[in-house]
Amino acid sequence: MSIPAFQFDNHDLESFTGVVADFGQTRFGYVVTPNTDHLIRLGEDDRLRQTYAHATFVLLDSQFVALSLRLLRGIRLPVCTGSDLTERLLSHIVSSDDSVVLIGASSQQAECLVQRFGLRNLIHHNPPMGFIHDLEAVEECLRFVEAHSPFRYCLLAVGSPQQEIIAEKLAARGRAQGLALCIGASVDFLTGAEKRAPAWMRRFGLEWSYRLLSNPRRLAYRYLVRGPRVLPMLSRYRVSLRTERERSLATNEVVDPDAEPLDAM
Repeated sequence: MSIPAFQFDNHDLESFTGVVADFGQTRFGYVVTPNTDHLIRLGEDDRLRQTYAHATFVLLDSQFVALSLRLLRGIRLPVCTGSDLTERLLSHIVSSDDSVVLIGASSQQAECLVQRFGLRNLIHHNPPMGFIHDLEAVEECLRFVEAHSPFRYCLLAVGSPQQEIIAEKLAARGRAQGLALCIGASVDFLTGAEKRAPAWMRRFGLEWSYRLLSNPRRLAYRYLVRGPRVLPMLSRYRVSLRTERERSLATNEVVDPDAEPLDAM
């Protein structure tokens, strides 16, 4: 039995800023930003691991994981968090007239983004809760994105693994053009619905502790019971940076993900 692998692309926020700015609107790609919780799912679900492997870009979203790998195995990986990337994209890359599709978040949050970043062409669709298990709702979401293609960016903010499933389906269908980013709770941070940890805590991999103290009832199980499961995975699994050839092969071999949707966590 082969040992599972975690593979990432060699980009931090600074290096990936140029990549995301130059992606263009003549092809489709999608970005995933796995954090600790995502990696635990990937370690336990072969199908979800394929979804992440087929992504155009896989960016490590966890200073905690980066520090753990450095201490446990001497492996150094760059970090590019989805929240920092989304803020950089909207603040410094997107122009006021660029087409941006937002999937998820409330209408109030969408309007907040419009006002804060001066977006004149933000198109918003918020699927119903649990939509990933409703074939009609999934199809409506896919068609909404495709109807507004080509776009410069599509921000998928419906949580993991729902957003990654949608991104892979868009890639398999081959109708959308532009770059989709699986951004999780980034909109919550940008609109003030949730407050991010101070920069020094993020730098030292302590953002999880700040979030835990902010909402212990909701997050205690995730961080104190489930979270430690990532450490034996990081000790045992193969961890590497994708070569350009590996990335090209993975993204050219997207399978049709029309099987039963993955369970939401």
